[in-house]
Amino acid sequence: MQRKILLILPIFILAAGFVAMQFLSSFKTPPPKEDPKPIAKIVETRTIALGDVPAGVIAYGRLASSQPVILYSEVDGTIERGHLPFRPGQSFKKGDLLVKIDTRQIKLDINTAKSELLTALASVLPEIKVDFPEEFPVWQDYFNNCRFDRRIPELPKAANQKIKLYLSRFNVYKIYFTIRDLEILYEKHFFYAPFDGSIITADLRVGSNARPGTRLGEIINLENLEAEMPVPAEDIQWIDRSKPVTLTSSEIVGTWTGKIRRIGKTIDTRTQTVQIYIAVDQSGDENLYDGVFLKATIHGKVIHHACSVPREALYEQEFVYVVEKDRLSYRQVQVVRRQPDYVIVNGGLADGDLLVVEMLQGIAPGMFVQPKQNNTGDKS
Repeated sequence: MQRKILLILPIFILAAGFVAMQFLSSFKTPPPKEDPKPIAKIVETRTIALGDVPAGVIAYGRLASSQPVILYSEVDGTIERGHLPFRPGQSFKKGDLLVKIDTRQIKLDINTAKSELLTALASVLPEIKVDFPEEFPVWQDYFNNCRFDRRIPELPKAANQKIKLYLSRFNVYKIYFTIRDLEILYEKHFFYAPFDGSIITADLRVGSNARPGTRLGEIINLENLEAEMPVPAEDIQWIDRSKPVTLTSSEIVGTWTGKIRRIGKTIDTRTQTVQIYIAVDQSGDENLYDGVFLKATIHGKVIHHACSVPREALYEQEFVYVVEKDRLSYRQVQVVRRQPDYVIVNGGLADGDLLVVEMLQGIAPGMFVQPKQNNTGDKS
């Protein structure tokens, strides 16, 4: 009997404890249930301010002289040294004698023709003195001014037809124009620099023999440099030719200013680009070289009542996210111009809108967000 009591007693104690626990728990008030608070996603935003936005154009191309000149000989003779060595890379100033060709033979030809002219004038002067004494001093002075060490002076005009007949009969006109032709040929023995520039190639050296048609070399104008750059055909309409162009180079340190000189009228069918030509203002800077690669920032026409939007904020080419009452809203915008880093929008956004300016993933319209202001990317 005592053994049964010892076995039942622990069970009774456990049952009594369970009943007591249930009784006491019936007096406890359950805590109120709270709905979980949504977690706000922090997004970078920018306050939209509509205004005038320039539609700039970026172009790349190489700098080249707009006036390369190839030198050809038009006369026979031995090449002689000018004011400076005729070598590639040699710089020169306007008016420098680059190279000359032996002039001894042409000088003799000119003097021979002058001698014939003096003989013809000596024959016609007596007849002019007898028939037209008032015109004789004019022709006598001309005869006296004909010298072998200077250019032939311009022939006086005949006062009447009879004097002209005298001059023609003694071949004065024919000899005179022969001399003028020889003097032009004499000038072709000298190659003077028509501008400040540099020698690119020198095909012949001093002492070489030149003939008509022989190529002597090539020079370029360093005063008149221009960059030839291809621009997409769709961008031509945005270029404002009245504004200057900013030029930079990754090869040479410096910034230069240019002006659009002309725009091509044909489209390259392979690349769908149009060539534009930009004149570069060196302003005494000698660091620019023919052939250097340049980047041109071309000011474009102004788009009114617009704003810029970073490309990473654009979805499906025409949608953006804006924050309205701390929630995301998906909105369609009108893109009028696309730039490498941003697009210009002139429809779909209003002043004061909070534009999301970062790329978002795993989001949906209506999501609760916390805006973080960022105005550093505003291109307008």
